[in-house]
Amino acid sequence: MADTSDTRTPAQIEADITRRREVLAETLDEIGVRVHPKTIVGDAKAKVVANVDHTVGRAYVQVNRAVSEVRARFVDEEGAPRLERIVPVALVVVGVVGLLAVRSRKHKD
Repeated sequence: MADTSDTRTPAQIEADITRRREVLAETLDEIGVRVHPKTIVGDAKAKVVANVDHTVGRAYVQVNRAVSEVRARFVDEEGAPRLERIVPVALVVVGVVGLLAVRSRKHKD
């Protein structure tokens, strides 16, 4: 059987009740803020922004890596162009553009 005797004074009991009411009020205020629609929307927006920032950051790193790899193929360590690689690519590009120009003229006629 539990001991029901309390050695606290009535003033101590009242102070304890007052303190517990204050803690409960703070807790209810916190819950109210957390479930408020503006808070929920704000949290959702923050998560979306964080995800977008993460995705953009990863994309930037990947693009930067790809550009560096392409640059390394066409420029040597000293920054001089590698003509043995640039000239063939330029010829292919000119050839493709020429073919597209010829085809577009044929379709217009």
